[in-house]
Amino acid sequence: MSKRWKVTWVLCAVVACGLSVVWPLRDPARISAAAAVVSAVIALFGVLSVWASRSGRSRAPSSSGQVAEATEMLARTVRRQWEDEAILRQLYDPQPLPVVWTDCSHPGVSDHRQLVGTAVVCRAGDPQQLAAAFGSLTRRRLVVLGPGGSGKTTFAVLLLLALLRTRTTGDPVPVLFSLSSFDPARESARNWLRRRMAADYPALADTENYGASAIEDLLTEHRLIPVLDGLDELPAQSRAAALASLNDTLPADTPLVLTCRSDDYVRAVTESGILTGAAVLEPAPVRTDDALALLKLATPPGPRQRGWQALAEHLDDQPQAPAAQALTSPLMVALARSVYADHDNDPADLTDTRRFPTAAHIERHLLDALIPTLYGRAQRQRPNRCWDPRQAQRHLARLAAGLHAQGTYDLMWWQLYRWTPALAGPWRRAATWALAASGALALITSVVVAVQDVPSWSEALRWFPQSVLESFVFVPLLGLSGLASERERGLLRTSALAATISLAGGLVLPPSAWWYYHGASGPVLVAAVGFVCFSQWLVMLGAGLPSPPRAPSRSRPARQHWRRQLIRALFLVVGVAAISETVFASYTMAGYEAVLPPGTVPWGLVIGIVAGISLAALDWVRDPSTAHDAATAMSSVQADRLISLISGAACAVVFVLPDAALRAVPWVPSDPLRTTVFAAVIGVFHGGVLGLVVALAAHSWPHYTLARLILAARGTVPWRLQAFLADAHRLGILRQVGPVYQFRHARLQHHLATRPRFPAPRSDRPPDRPSPVPTTPV
Repeated sequence: MSKRWKVTWVLCAVVACGLSVVWPLRDPARISAAAAVVSAVIALFGVLSVWASRSGRSRAPSSSGQVAEATEMLARTVRRQWEDEAILRQLYDPQPLPVVWTDCSHPGVSDHRQLVGTAVVCRAGDPQQLAAAFGSLTRRRLVVLGPGGSGKTTFAVLLLLALLRTRTTGDPVPVLFSLSSFDPARESARNWLRRRMAADYPALADTENYGASAIEDLLTEHRLIPVLDGLDELPAQSRAAALASLNDTLPADTPLVLTCRSDDYVRAVTESGILTGAAVLEPAPVRTDDALALLKLATPPGPRQRGWQALAEHLDDQPQAPAAQALTSPLMVALARSVYADHDNDPADLTDTRRFPTAAHIERHLLDALIPTLYGRAQRQRPNRCWDPRQAQRHLARLAAGLHAQGTYDLMWWQLYRWTPALAGPWRRAATWALAASGALALITSVVVAVQDVPSWSEALRWFPQSVLESFVFVPLLGLSGLASERERGLLRTSALAATISLAGGLVLPPSAWWYYHGASGPVLVAAVGFVCFSQWLVMLGAGLPSPPRAPSRSRPARQHWRRQLIRALFLVVGVAAISETVFASYTMAGYEAVLPPGTVPWGLVIGIVAGISLAALDWVRDPSTAHDAATAMSSVQADRLISLISGAACAVVFVLPDAALRAVPWVPSDPLRTTVFAAVIGVFHGGVLGLVVALAAHSWPHYTLARLILAARGTVPWRLQAFLADAHRLGILRQVGPVYQFRHARLQHHLATRPRFPAPRSDRPPDRPSPVPTTPV
């Protein structure tokens, strides 16, 4: 018997013993509902033992055939992902910039020639040459160096695509990762790679098709070529440790590509040593003739070519002019293409040495002109479907400033709560959630009272103060959960920690229990508090601790195994309904029929069917995804939102509806509709918000949504943030690696974060929400 089975049945026995202690109190008017709910939970735990048993079937190691299938699926997914990204970055339009890469001249940064292989010379614009150069390396390990803006990331993407385009069945798959999320003080390089693979390519979690060990086998069997971009984007104190972790936790013959700025890599090598077996390349400066040739090709034939001709004649006369120095950088060539080749601006402006006395002045000019130019052109093409350029500039500047303040280059939507003080700290976050829950309760009360005349509304309204008092339970629940470490725990440790936090939350419940059970005996108050603590413990076992997770949920409902899912769902619904009806029948046989709802409605079956459907829905959304797509920011938000909402609703329904039905007094058989509404109101007020909020707080999307609304109200981010980011990505201002957005270059982020900004006037607020934007709003 597995650990999950043992824990499940032990919990059933413990709760059953507790119920046997409660029954002799013989106060059915006060405890029958709680006892019924606990009984239903016992039944649910019995059925959940079957649900938990499927974990044993999914832990079988991947077979060789499954690993091979996972490799080919990953190759198709990665190629589709980066072919699309190459189009957005215009890497092949009209052609790649012919930057020449050769062995690095810095002494002491490369391994012995016998371990590295032959000297490498290649052009980034030739895919065949790139793939052949990488294949000639003895261990297929490569470090790409260069100053800022020298095209290191572009080289990594071109190499990745070249390897995929020349790949045959069975060859390893290059996968690009941004190193900025790697913290060598918290995890090893291997564990980080495993985690990033699971987050960026959730289809690998499909244990039915690829087994449980697909990611580990891909790493162990060298079926992956990790392309690690941006060692210099790590904090200075972490670069050497990251390099050491790559050497210590990955075999020396693991294929690998690493990019870094030259000076930062030299310092890291001085502290930790070279990357074993790796060749080191650096670029030659871009030739002015090559830069101008590319810019002319990118510009349509006609009068606009005259500007480039004037610039070429100027550079022939003054080879050391500021424009000539600027165009030796691939980044400046790309910016000049965006500002001039794709726009009506005149590149002859760059010949004005009084306006641009140095290359730095040209760089600032191009960075300043990039966003207005791109958004201005998009606005002319789609006047009603694009963001205002000035407003977009302000939003991007604020986003850059926020990333700069956080010390990162990655815009991770699930970390947005760190941007607002009200949610950054665990105790302030707990207070904010408690306040939001109290406001929601007030709104629900006002709406229901205004639109529905329900019998005994004085009784119904009595629940509002109690619910406000119950909302204080969020302070210890969310506060203590936020203080808990994020390391992985087993089921027993998770259960113990959840129980401890639930008991701590129970310390603030006596005022709420006293309000409702005013005049009741001490055992009744203890039973009421214990019921709420137990319910919250169950919610935390099902949904997780109510604290922002380290990464968003990556599972998405899949249709591929719908027959198996349907059979399991039917089994859950039938089993829970049968056991729930048995529990209700046992109440009748025990002499408690007076406290059950009268009438002919089989409430045991009704409650059991609703609870079973809720569990089936929760099981469905937690089934591993089978979509063969790389995770994007939009798909990640949508997946986590769906899981958050269904998890919250399922937890609220499973643990609240029985209580609502049994507390719906007085019962009016002649008007069941009004009585049902009253029961729903009672259920929501008594425990629905508690279970819902705790379940929601265990996922990323609710924290993101609350932070987004707070920041949007302050004008820091747009109201439709994901739509805005998707549009900026489409225009080439942002780039996307998995579910993470980054500015197209660190220099652009730094420029936007440090340039003078002016607050947006109030009259500019409405353009935050253009209508319609051609992306799904989130």
